[in-house]
Amino acid sequence: MQKQSLNHGWEFQLSAENRRSIEPQADAAWQPVNLPHDWSIGLDRSADAPSGVSNGFFQMGRGFYRTTLTVPEEWRGKQVMVEFEGVYMNAEVWLNENLVARHPYGYTSFLVDLTPYLKFGTENVLRVTVDNAAQTNSRWYSGSGIYRPVWLYVTEQVHIDHWGVSVTTPEITAKAATVRVKTEVVNQTDEVQSVSVHSAIYAPDNSLHTHMEARGTIAAGAKMAFSRDLIVQDPQLWSPAAPRLYRVETRVKIGDNTVDTQTTLFGIRTISFDAHRGFLLNGQPLKLKGGCVHHDNGILGAASYSRAEERKVAIHKASGYNAIRTAHNPPSPAFLEACDRLGMLVMDEAFDCWKLGKNPYDYHTAFEDWWQRDLESMVRRDRNHPSIILWSIGNEVGERDGRSGGAAVALMLAEEVRRLDYTRPVTSAICGVWDKNRTWEDTDAVFAALDVGGYNYQWKQYVPDHERYPERVMVGCESTAMEAFESWNSVLDLDYVIGDFVWTSLDYLGESGIGRVTFDPSTSKGLGNYPWHQANCGDLDLCGYKRPQSYYRDILWGTGNPLYIAVHTPLPAEKTPVLTYWGWPDVHPSWTWTGCEGQVMKVDVYSACEQVELLLNGQSLGRKPATKAERHIAAFEVPYTPGELKAVGYTNNEKSAEQVLCTVDTPTGIRLTPEITRLKASDDLCYVQVEIVDENGRMHPAADRPVFFSIKGPGSLIALGSADPLSSEPYQGHSRTTFEGRCLVIVKTNGQPGDIILRAQADGLDGADVRLTSE
Repeated sequence: MQKQSLNHGWEFQLSAENRRSIEPQADAAWQPVNLPHDWSIGLDRSADAPSGVSNGFFQMGRGFYRTTLTVPEEWRGKQVMVEFEGVYMNAEVWLNENLVARHPYGYTSFLVDLTPYLKFGTENVLRVTVDNAAQTNSRWYSGSGIYRPVWLYVTEQVHIDHWGVSVTTPEITAKAATVRVKTEVVNQTDEVQSVSVHSAIYAPDNSLHTHMEARGTIAAGAKMAFSRDLIVQDPQLWSPAAPRLYRVETRVKIGDNTVDTQTTLFGIRTISFDAHRGFLLNGQPLKLKGGCVHHDNGILGAASYSRAEERKVAIHKASGYNAIRTAHNPPSPAFLEACDRLGMLVMDEAFDCWKLGKNPYDYHTAFEDWWQRDLESMVRRDRNHPSIILWSIGNEVGERDGRSGGAAVALMLAEEVRRLDYTRPVTSAICGVWDKNRTWEDTDAVFAALDVGGYNYQWKQYVPDHERYPERVMVGCESTAMEAFESWNSVLDLDYVIGDFVWTSLDYLGESGIGRVTFDPSTSKGLGNYPWHQANCGDLDLCGYKRPQSYYRDILWGTGNPLYIAVHTPLPAEKTPVLTYWGWPDVHPSWTWTGCEGQVMKVDVYSACEQVELLLNGQSLGRKPATKAERHIAAFEVPYTPGELKAVGYTNNEKSAEQVLCTVDTPTGIRLTPEITRLKASDDLCYVQVEIVDENGRMHPAADRPVFFSIKGPGSLIALGSADPLSSEPYQGHSRTTFEGRCLVIVKTNGQPGDIILRAQADGLDGADVRLTSE
């Protein structure tokens, strides 16, 4: 099999807003683009955008893509296919003006056979129509376009079926593991074919472990599965702490001629779930420290670059998470590959709705015709990833209380997942009932279809439900930061609750202002008005930086620093902040409050220590307990005086930790900090943190101003942004205003080697530059 990227050399045309044609305009200009591509992130936001508050007031619409394929004569008699990892949404694929495929769901990968309409020895025009004009269809920012990579496959007519290799490990001991390799081979010729399938397993160090051959005869136009068990001696187990990956090299031969090959990565590990021991990984109990994550990549929008997906996983790992829920749809392959490599457990989720919709044009319009194909796409594509431990068939679906045959639908979906993969349990995220005529107990019939019961914001139901169903395994699929103490202690105290997933671990575009702080109790429910466009509810902000609630979670989890000083924003006496359900107090790790001298400040210290002492410029302000009884928070009132605010933690009356905040001086310059400096020449990304600093190199949290960027060399500035949920600035361009002292820019390589120089300038500050190397 030949596999090659089809991400370069595309052209794009956005349909005019008032145009209803399903064809591109013949007289309109085409814009050159490379994939992945999200056209919405580059358009202006406006209060009257049809996508509305849920989509962050971004513009959507209908777009057209085209590229040319030169098909050599030697491809005649072969199968030529294109895989789209993700297109949002309602994709139509055309080749030489022939419609070859439709795919409505925006999150599942799909394969298109181009073979019947190919022209050999000449150019072929591949065109894709993407229709995201019917609004609203999503409850969060979806993006628009071919936002994930595209691949071209050329195979012989006898070949391994797409996603046709599955690897399971039915028996594992310390001495040996049985690895079952199942290979589905397709014969698209008009004759019976005798084939042999060769499977070889290589260890994490690339040494050959074992190999085996299977033979069989495949009828014309048929498919045959070859399954063999191979033994791996002294297996190295996969886990978050040691994410060791094996690989299977598969070859299909007709006689002595190899007609297809494929490489499949996998891990050897055991998982089990029960109400008495909880979740066991490789025989050891493990509580899931989880976060819910949408598909977008922050300031990149929905565009799914490999480096962006890897960074998403890495920043979770660095913040103490060991599990991610892909809310509420299958993620990109690059995301799962990063989870495998870096050691992150995954709950892979299929749908946000079934037959009952949540928006006029969401997936409910396609569910009955497409659910089986989309489930098959998710499970067959993702089943070899050792990181995946749970399949989720839905999130807060309307049918959860039994309406519209909910129990039958849940069982139908669960049974289909089990047919495709019997090695992992099935769950679904279930929240409270919204119909006042129904009760929580009405969800029992849907729960009965599941292997693990998923609870959204229902930690108070754990104990009473366990009394009713003592064998039910439970997991908190969603919880809020404000209830982190209760949610996590429920996980620790109850064996049958295997973990907790916060909504959300990483902030996202859309569901605008769901985590905001307001001053009007009447507006504390629902979403925020324009220009709110970020959710503002993540433990990590849109740029991936830790917010105060993330440091509080460190205290609960026993990870990170055992002390954190959180200073409440000073407010006039007549203003009382009101939190939304997903919010967090407006606090900052700052002791720089110019103009507030003498004003009494409220200061919280999050602490894993028994007691906390707070000192201002060396003078003690007293000690306070910060134990479980205080929810690990010591609260102080401090008259603001510039200088040093220090928290000292005591355990057993011995000093065990300290944290310091200092007043920052006048800003003098800009600091650029790249996450990496050496990049691959093609389509690699470098994230560069931009900070406003004083003469001592300390970031100034209140001196925000526009920063202007220029770039030289074989790279481009593809995104820039901040965690400011109210900014109206675009996420593309060459300037950005910092937020709380910093912003983020992303540099992309263009395929050429050489040095890339990024320079930042701002009025009244010393500029800065950073050198990157493309190689």
